[in-house]
Amino acid sequence: MYTTLLVGISPDEGFFVGYDPVLHSPTKHYISLEFKEAFVEQIQAKRWAWVERSRRTGSEEPVETIVGGLPKSFLDYVRFEREARGEDQGHRALLADNRGAILRPPVNVKTDDAARSPYVHALSREFEMSEDEVLTLIAGAKRLKMAVRGWVAEAHLVRKLQQVDGVTDCERIEAEGGPDVQLRFEDSDLLFVECKNVLRDRTRDGLPRLDFQRTRTSKKDPCSRYYSAKDFSLVAACLHALTQQWDYSFALTDQLEPHKKCEGKLSSNVAVDNRWTTDIRGILGEAAEQR
Repeated sequence: MYTTLLVGISPDEGFFVGYDPVLHSPTKHYISLEFKEAFVEQIQAKRWAWVERSRRTGSEEPVETIVGGLPKSFLDYVRFEREARGEDQGHRALLADNRGAILRPPVNVKTDDAARSPYVHALSREFEMSEDEVLTLIAGAKRLKMAVRGWVAEAHLVRKLQQVDGVTDCERIEAEGGPDVQLRFEDSDLLFVECKNVLRDRTRDGLPRLDFQRTRTSKKDPCSRYYSAKDFSLVAACLHALTQQWDYSFALTDQLEPHKKCEGKLSSNVAVDNRWTTDIRGILGEAAEQR
């Protein structure tokens, strides 16, 4: 019923290629999953490699990060899939760069300050566990860590937005399937923000990319996978998968490319180009004027 490893092995040439099991479980997948010969050459040369699965030009198919290695790397692959299960494709690629190893925090993160957070202490008392035990529990449970990592991106975004002069009522939205953050800017109506992680690979021009679509879709309506400009006012692209810093770039949804086939929907192939900005006050002002 449920796939946890989806891997093809070539005994003759001595390499394997693994696909994202979550994207192929429990739904049926194609009879064959293909990859380019150049990827095999990369695997043979580096002994471990990853690449985004090739898609038809202009295709709106979901991005998928595939990995490959030689026999001595197979246990690393198993560890990688255990660590990466359920992650978005940008962080799946980031983990592939580290063979699934737990990433070290950036140098400028003050872990002692984070450990002294009153919230951590309150949670520690509630669970009757030390702070280290709580964090170790999260690190050891892949579903917990996957959920926490997604919330962390949104928590950093909320913190950044709350520091902007003129922003009020800024909070994370916990409703399933809706925008991630709501706020008011200079007494505006509520503005809604969707937070999305960038992919690990850039465009040919060196721009960050977003796979801008929902992870779930209705079988009756394939277009339900794609977002509409009416769903939220702003998109915040989290650059952590590229920079390993909690940096963001922002765009108005009505400035993004429309979907070529689904009327009223937005394209899932998004480049973080000159329509995006790090000037939060400026873009919030534009969004407020549109309301």
